[in-house]
Amino acid sequence: MKILEINYINFRNLKDKSIKLSPEINLFIGKNGQGKTSIVEAIYFSATGKSFRTSKYSELIKYNKKKSGCYMEYVDKLSNKSLSIKFNLDKKEYVFNKKNVSYEEYYGKVNVVSFIPEDIELIMGSPSVRRRFFNGEISQSNETYFYNIRKYNKLLKIRNKYLKAKDTKNEMFLIYQEEFIKYGSLILQKRTEYVKNISILLNLNYRKLFDNKKELYLSYSSFLGDIKKLSLNEIQEKFRNYIAKNNIRELKYGYSLAGPQKDDFIFFLNEKEAKSYSSQGEKKSIVFSLKLAELDMVLKEKRENPIFIIDDLSSYFDKTRKKNIIDFLIKRNIQVMITSTEKFKINSKDFNVCEGEIYCENN
Repeated sequence: MKILEINYINFRNLKDKSIKLSPEINLFIGKNGQGKTSIVEAIYFSATGKSFRTSKYSELIKYNKKKSGCYMEYVDKLSNKSLSIKFNLDKKEYVFNKKNVSYEEYYGKVNVVSFIPEDIELIMGSPSVRRRFFNGEISQSNETYFYNIRKYNKLLKIRNKYLKAKDTKNEMFLIYQEEFIKYGSLILQKRTEYVKNISILLNLNYRKLFDNKKELYLSYSSFLGDIKKLSLNEIQEKFRNYIAKNNIRELKYGYSLAGPQKDDFIFFLNEKEAKSYSSQGEKKSIVFSLKLAELDMVLKEKRENPIFIIDDLSSYFDKTRKKNIIDFLIKRNIQVMITSTEKFKINSKDFNVCEGEIYCENN
């Protein structure tokens, strides 16, 4: 999968433009505050319909403008295709191959993995940060999980309303609760499988690029305890029993105490929790290893490489780590977008970024 061209109008501080991209490494160079992050954000936004910087669409629209939009041409293993998003403060319009589609139909057409400085929150942040991240990553390459998580979130809201009203004897509540258990269990099962697979890749990448004397793994901490060896039916039964045991507490608090919205993903380096015991350099390396593992997971699921975005590589890693990372990426058939305040001695298509204007150095 490769992005051929990106087009944007009234996006952040960028001046409207169409940019043709290299199928290999694209390097966006400039001083801080010039728009480097905005251009890779536009690429990510075109691919996913989401920003890696904000959840507010209003922040993406250029100051004093009322609407914005991004257009992307790309090629996958089958043919050339296009995606575009038009939006204002009130409305979003998703388009695939010049046909209006729902967000569910739009999401996952182009797979993209981003690595940004704020990703350190995947280790240091709250469990909700990690849940949101892994939900997005699994959903991007697995349509069934995407459907299940959206369905579950709707059922969670409904269940909470019944609990708040203390209306749990209602026949409809019991029907919704069975659906709640069904979809929640499917999510638990898929997360468990995903963590098992990505943890192997995570460790391999960390040892290969950063420290071959240490072991890194990811653990899934479920509200049900250890469910790794349980079948789907066994997870559902355990879920059902947990709800029965906590019925009084749930009525007291007025919201669900059971469900995958209570779970966490925890990184361990040499059997110690990375959040508390790893250095800043190790934390950065853990997150980058995770992103590389994501690339491999998407390749496994979709049978083609995703796009890789790396924001601010020059200030994030030391000289040795930067060299290892770039050498590693060059060997892979992956389209890469890198922002940096400095040039690298690599074969790349270089773009200068200055006050929102972008121009190519080596056409």
